[in-house]
Amino acid sequence: MKEIIDTNQAAKPGGHFSQGIKINNRVYVAGQPPVDPKTGKIPETIEEQTRIALINIKHVLEAAGAKLEDVVKINTYLTNVDDFKRYDKVYQEFFTDNLPVRTTIGCSLKGIPLEIDAIAEL
Repeated sequence: MKEIIDTNQAAKPGGHFSQGIKINNRVYVAGQPPVDPKTGKIPETIEEQTRIALINIKHVLEAAGAKLEDVVKINTYLTNVDDFKRYDKVYQEFFTDNLPVRTTIGCSLKGIPLEIDAIAEL
Protein backbone atom coordinates (compact mmCIF):
# COMPACT_ATOMS: atom_id res chain seq x y z
CA MET A 1 0.00 0.00 0.00
CA LYS A 2 1.31 3.45 -0.96
CA GLU A 3 1.48 6.16 1.72
CA ILE A 4 2.11 9.80 0.80
CA ILE A 5 4.62 11.49 3.10
CA ASP A 6 4.19 15.21 3.77
CA THR A 7 5.86 17.26 6.48
CA ASN A 8 6.17 20.98 7.15
CA GLN A 9 9.66 20.27 8.56
CA ALA A 10 11.08 19.98 5.00
CA ALA A 11 10.90 22.23 1.95
CA LYS A 12 7.59 22.02 0.11
CA PRO A 13 7.80 20.66 -3.44
CA GLY A 14 8.19 23.26 -6.15
CA GLY A 15 6.00 21.22 -8.47
CA HIS A 16 3.20 18.68 -8.54
CA PHE A 17 4.77 15.77 -6.59
CA SER A 18 5.07 14.33 -3.09
CA GLN A 19 7.92 14.93 -0.67
CA GLY A 20 8.05 11.20 -0.14
CA ILE A 21 6.29 7.90 -0.70
CA LYS A 22 6.34 4.89 1.61
CA ILE A 23 5.56 1.50 0.09
CA ASN A 24 5.80 -1.46 2.47
CA ASN A 25 9.27 -1.12 4.02
CA ARG A 26 10.73 1.26 1.44
CA VAL A 27 10.73 5.07 1.54
CA TYR A 28 11.40 7.18 -1.56
CA VAL A 29 12.34 10.79 -0.81
CA ALA A 30 11.89 13.25 -3.68
CA GLY A 31 14.79 15.49 -4.62
CA GLN A 32 15.25 17.95 -1.78
CA PRO A 33 16.46 21.45 -2.58
CA PRO A 34 18.64 23.48 -0.23
CA VAL A 35 15.63 25.55 0.82
CA ASP A 36 15.18 26.28 4.52
CA PRO A 37 11.52 25.35 5.23
CA LYS A 38 11.24 28.06 7.91
CA THR A 39 12.50 30.97 5.80
CA GLY A 40 12.02 29.74 2.23
CA LYS A 41 15.57 30.91 1.52
CA ILE A 42 18.63 29.18 0.07
CA PRO A 43 21.82 29.61 2.13
CA GLU A 44 24.85 31.14 0.43
CA THR A 45 27.53 28.44 0.77
CA ILE A 46 27.59 24.93 -0.69
CA GLU A 47 28.23 23.63 2.82
CA GLU A 48 25.04 25.15 4.23
CA GLN A 49 23.09 24.25 1.09
CA THR A 50 24.15 20.61 1.46
CA ARG A 51 23.32 20.64 5.17
CA ILE A 52 19.81 22.04 4.57
CA ALA A 53 19.04 19.54 1.78
CA LEU A 54 20.17 16.62 3.97
CA ILE A 55 18.21 17.93 6.96
CA ASN A 56 15.14 18.13 4.69
CA ILE A 57 15.72 14.47 3.73
CA LYS A 58 16.07 13.55 7.41
CA HIS A 59 12.71 15.18 8.21
CA VAL A 60 10.89 13.45 5.34
CA LEU A 61 12.36 10.13 6.47
CA GLU A 62 11.30 10.76 10.06
CA ALA A 63 7.75 11.56 8.90
CA ALA A 64 7.76 8.10 7.28
CA GLY A 65 9.12 6.37 10.40
CA ALA A 66 12.64 6.02 8.98
CA LYS A 67 16.03 7.54 9.75
CA LEU A 68 19.20 8.42 7.89
CA GLU A 69 20.74 5.08 8.91
CA ASP A 70 18.04 3.37 6.80
CA VAL A 71 19.14 5.11 3.59
CA VAL A 72 20.45 2.70 0.95
CA LYS A 73 20.74 5.02 -2.08
CA ILE A 74 21.46 8.73 -2.58
CA ASN A 75 21.47 10.73 -5.81
CA THR A 76 23.00 14.19 -5.71
CA TYR A 77 22.69 16.71 -8.53
CA LEU A 78 25.31 19.51 -8.44
CA THR A 79 25.30 22.52 -10.73
CA ASN A 80 29.00 23.12 -10.04
CA VAL A 81 31.04 19.92 -9.85
CA ASP A 82 33.94 21.97 -8.47
CA ASP A 83 31.88 22.07 -5.23
CA PHE A 84 32.09 18.27 -4.85
CA LYS A 85 34.78 18.16 -2.13
CA ARG A 86 33.00 20.78 -0.01
CA TYR A 87 29.65 19.02 -0.51
CA ASP A 88 31.22 15.65 0.35
CA LYS A 89 32.72 16.96 3.59
CA VAL A 90 29.26 17.95 4.86
CA TYR A 91 27.74 14.70 3.52
CA GLN A 92 30.20 12.81 5.76
CA GLU A 93 28.68 14.54 8.82
CA PHE A 94 25.38 12.78 8.06
CA PHE A 95 26.65 9.40 6.82
CA THR A 96 29.58 8.11 8.87
CA ASP A 97 29.41 4.32 8.54
CA ASN A 98 27.12 1.73 6.96
CA LEU A 99 27.25 4.02 3.94
CA PRO A 100 24.53 4.09 1.29
CA VAL A 101 25.47 3.85 -2.37
CA ARG A 102 25.64 7.26 -4.00
CA THR A 103 25.67 8.80 -7.44
CA THR A 104 26.68 12.43 -7.93
CA ILE A 105 25.71 14.08 -11.20
CA GLY A 106 26.81 17.42 -12.61
CA CYS A 107 23.83 19.12 -14.22
CA SER A 108 21.86 22.31 -14.74
CA LEU A 109 19.10 23.07 -12.23
CA LYS A 110 16.79 26.06 -12.47
CA GLY A 111 17.18 28.35 -9.49
CA ILE A 112 18.90 25.91 -7.11
CA PRO A 113 22.57 24.89 -6.83
CA LEU A 114 21.94 21.29 -5.77
CA GLU A 115 19.26 18.70 -5.16
CA ILE A 116 19.48 15.40 -3.26
CA ASP A 117 17.07 12.46 -3.29
CA ALA A 118 17.13 9.24 -1.28
CA ILE A 119 15.76 5.72 -0.94
CA ALA A 120 15.55 4.08 2.48
CA GLU A 121 14.76 0.49 3.46
CA LEU A 122 13.21 -0.17 6.86
